[in-house]
Amino acid sequence: MGKLENIEQQIASLTQEELARFRAWFASYDGAEWDKQIAGDAAAGRLDALAQAALAEHRDGRTRAL
Repeated sequence: MGKLENIEQQIASLTQEELARFRAWFASYDGAEWDKQIAGDAAAGRLDALAQAALAEHRDGRTRAL
């Protein structure tokens, strides 16, 4: 059995309270990992083209306030 299958079995055996705590922990963990990825992409310039395209659309009046 692989690591992922083992984790799946462990999660399936949690009580409702434990599962709720796991969900809260994982949401926080996943969010932090996403933030790290976005920060790394921004630092590496991988988002520059998207930012420039958005700014150009705004300058051209192709955006609207919500």
